[in-house]
Amino acid sequence: MGFPEIRPRRLRGSEPLRRLVGETTVAPRELVLPMFVKEGLAEPRPVSSLPGVVQHSRESLRKAAADAVQAGVGGLMIFGVPATRDPDGSGATDPDGILNVAIRDVVEEVGGATVVMGDLCLDEFTSHGHCGVLAPDGSVDNDATLARYADMAVAQAAAGVHVVGLSGMMDGQVGVVRAALDRAGHPDTVILAYAVKYASAFYGPFREAVESALVGDRRTYQQDPGNVREALREVALDVAEGADIVMVKPALPYLDVLAAVASTVDIPVAAYQVSGEYAMVEAAAANGWLDRERTILETLTSIRRAGAQIILTYWAVEAARLLRR
Repeated sequence: MGFPEIRPRRLRGSEPLRRLVGETTVAPRELVLPMFVKEGLAEPRPVSSLPGVVQHSRESLRKAAADAVQAGVGGLMIFGVPATRDPDGSGATDPDGILNVAIRDVVEEVGGATVVMGDLCLDEFTSHGHCGVLAPDGSVDNDATLARYADMAVAQAAAGVHVVGLSGMMDGQVGVVRAALDRAGHPDTVILAYAVKYASAFYGPFREAVESALVGDRRTYQQDPGNVREALREVALDVAEGADIVMVKPALPYLDVLAAVASTVDIPVAAYQVSGEYAMVEAAAANGWLDRERTILETLTSIRRAGAQIILTYWAVEAARLLRR
């Protein structure tokens, strides 16, 4: 007796059947919306290299946060764009600085209904654009930067943030920030560690959004795009220091790294679909080269399939609505 003919296509014959046997799905609650707020704006200002993304005023930030919650998005990551900057990034720790004020605004508006996250890095606040304090020779001073990160974390926690997004890639940053939060009476503030952050070419539009002052690059502290073992070592160190969530950034060019990280840790793993990934799709779709909505959902599904439980994406609100159709 011969074997029956194997026909995998049987399971693809209709939309309900494909939905029933689908292996990977993306839920709106797994999406986090990055949001930019600029000091002194009266109206939102478009970011030219990120179609559909704006620098918010404080008032428009509140409204956009409420809209995101209504759409079912799981969290909001707030980035501040100050009016003035200095070498130490003093605006990052000023209780009345734009980021800390914006955190308070968003927590007041939607804090009981979503997860409010704050970007914890100095690059938006320093006049030189680096993620830390500079030594006399112009290099980034790791330990001096850690002290600034500790103060920044406490300032954000005092403003009511639920999660600090520790993104500077300094050695020992998670342990120092965890200790500072605990000492200041914020033991429940979550640390999302950008454990794997590559020195990537995909960050260009983001730098427009935050009006980065950077000259040069960040290769002395962000990771070499060719390295995987180094990424896993960084993840292990951050977990040992007390990270609650670890993240891989960018996402699509590093799905292999994301999968490797997800297979080695027992805490939630996030991925950041960065500005360059977003801008490429938007540009191709604007030229009629891609089906925009299908591409958005396919990219998110691939990131989820690789192992990300949480995805930061500028499409979070739109994708959430598409997923709920």
